[in-house]
Amino acid sequence: MSLPAATAQSRFALRDYQQQAVTAVIQYFRRLSDPAVLVLPTGAGKSLVIAELARLARGRVLVLTHVKELVSQNQQKYQSYGLDGGIYAAGLGLKQTSQQVIFASVQSVARNLADFSAQFSLLIIDECHRVPLAEDSSYRSVISHLQQQNPGLKVLGLTATPYRLGQGFIYQFHYQGAVRGDSDCFFRWCIFELSIRLLLQRQYLTPPNRLDCAVLSYDFSGLKPASNGHFREAELNQVINHYKRVTPQIIQQVQQYAATRKGVMIFAATSQHAREILALLPPAESALILSATPSSERAALLEQFKQQQLKYLVNVAVLTTGFDAPHVDLIAILRPTESLSLYQQIVGRGLRLSPGKTDCLVLDYAGNLYDLFSNDPGPPPPDKTSVQVTVPCPLCQYPNQFWGKQNPDGLVLEHYGRQCQGMRLDTSQQPVPCGFRFKARFCPECGTEHDIAARLCRSCGFVLVDPDKKLQDALKLKDALLLYPTQLEAQTETDSNGKARLRLRYVDAEGQQLQEFFSLHSRSQIQRLCKVVLPPFIVDRHVPFQANTVLQLEAQLHRLIAPAVVIAQKDGRFWKIRDKLFEINKSA
Repeated sequence: MSLPAATAQSRFALRDYQQQAVTAVIQYFRRLSDPAVLVLPTGAGKSLVIAELARLARGRVLVLTHVKELVSQNQQKYQSYGLDGGIYAAGLGLKQTSQQVIFASVQSVARNLADFSAQFSLLIIDECHRVPLAEDSSYRSVISHLQQQNPGLKVLGLTATPYRLGQGFIYQFHYQGAVRGDSDCFFRWCIFELSIRLLLQRQYLTPPNRLDCAVLSYDFSGLKPASNGHFREAELNQVINHYKRVTPQIIQQVQQYAATRKGVMIFAATSQHAREILALLPPAESALILSATPSSERAALLEQFKQQQLKYLVNVAVLTTGFDAPHVDLIAILRPTESLSLYQQIVGRGLRLSPGKTDCLVLDYAGNLYDLFSNDPGPPPPDKTSVQVTVPCPLCQYPNQFWGKQNPDGLVLEHYGRQCQGMRLDTSQQPVPCGFRFKARFCPECGTEHDIAARLCRSCGFVLVDPDKKLQDALKLKDALLLYPTQLEAQTETDSNGKARLRLRYVDAEGQQLQEFFSLHSRSQIQRLCKVVLPPFIVDRHVPFQANTVLQLEAQLHRLIAPAVVIAQKDGRFWKIRDKLFEINKSA
């Protein structure tokens, strides 16, 4: 992609963050060619950023998206500034390819790749979170085709929600130093991200007013998503039918809240549910749009709603993107949302500015607990007392954000983070995940470090048994002793034959103790001790623990901490240590 200087004069006024996004793209593609992502919330003006980038590009540009509404919207924004852009979308009845900038639907292009044999220098994908990992998908086939025509093609994605259900983040690295996804991600870098909080603070968006309607609600908590990540329609209907009397009461309440509102969007769980909802609304003011609604009828209904000839618009997951009606000031969610991304898209339909609009009321009747302002689709808090805590990585210093506990002064008492989310540069100055594990499981055979959920050693194939299972099994034994040490005494000494050895003594709060010994006769024994036996004991694992002599080992024994549990069994008149557990469930 060939672009002029970032200071080139725009034909139209960009907001400061829009110009920052454009500049970030220019600077990035001057250095790198890996696919990149801009994260801009709903209402941030993605179409304006797209128009500016398309204007600045010296080569041909293809702007790709998944619905005709967005194709038309992006093209109209581009043309409104006196620029000529073509449209290639069967749904819009146009297949133009001669212009320098083409706005197209991915389905139309994928079915007609021969029409795109000319080289493009820049591919812009709007709503790029829809680009899957599967290489045989429409998006990936179009990208592959364009790269064959031009191996130097630059690929830029824009989205408000940079994650996919079942995948997580769609990019690997964040420009602020975080590792978000793995190496399988199609997009390599997020090069600019704008917080929705900033847009609200600057009054570029309408503030949401969220009400959790717990008294009148459905309980979808017992449902589990199918293998594709979505809830099964039959199971959703089963829950809704169980709450047959609740739906009329909910819709009655929605209408009460809507008395002073201009536009109401209702998100139903299934088609059956949507029809039931529609039947409870004023017929002359309400409409229903499903995936099966004919395109001409859909377009007419959407236009009536935008013109405020209709007040209530019911749908089932078809109006989450590509549809804008700024007057919408009430969102009613009557369905469980499988992901943070979907929840943000639903609420985002009501956040655009409109004359006389002071807020958007969000009524949640399905117990969705997602945070509208979050940029992390990670796990929800483990309990109600958990809060976001900052935990610097001891290896790379990245300020990780984990769920945890803190005291009233803000001191972190504990956290539930497992691995550092930061990155570092390898010897060739390429970014790689930091990899530091705050909690780890070690193979007892070879000492290899794993995630605490690992079940098999990746180095030697040894089966890694869950510590909690080991503890539960030990509790069932009649001849077992479980010691919960509060102190570890580690020291080198000589045995009765004058040979060096390491003694580890475990002492609990009552003074009861167990101990074990490790021979230090040779250099290989010392090295194996450091590599296989001692890693779980090391409190500062980010610092190498290496020794070739007894003195070198002795100098580092202060770095060892006691395990959580020591399991011993009777061996004659003595107790023999069988296992040591370092990470256990406190309730076990």
